[in-house]
Amino acid sequence: TILSSEKSVYLPKNSVDKILMVDVYHEFSFPKEMITSIKSALKPNGELFLIEYRAEDPNVPIKRIHKMSEKQAVKEMNAAGFKLKRNINNLPWQHCMVFVKK
Repeated sequence: TILSSEKSVYLPKNSVDKILMVDVYHEFSFPKEMITSIKSALKPNGELFLIEYRAEDPNVPIKRIHKMSEKQAVKEMNAAGFKLKRNINNLPWQHCMVFVKK
């Protein structure tokens, strides 16, 4: 078990093939620092799976504060050095976006 902090996942560099974040990214107090840490932990061909409730869909029964649009996620991940590989549209209320390092 590795206990992370608000700013770091404390995983060794290039040690992880895939990271799955389900409905948590929008909750980060320090998103830039955390994503930098996650990027460092991912192997060169690693994938970051970001699952967030769809802000674009007013029928998703979740408060707006807990939603994120694909456009916003791509903007923030792009700024952190990731690019969108694909959005797997297989969930009824959430995006399942797969990001890779640029």
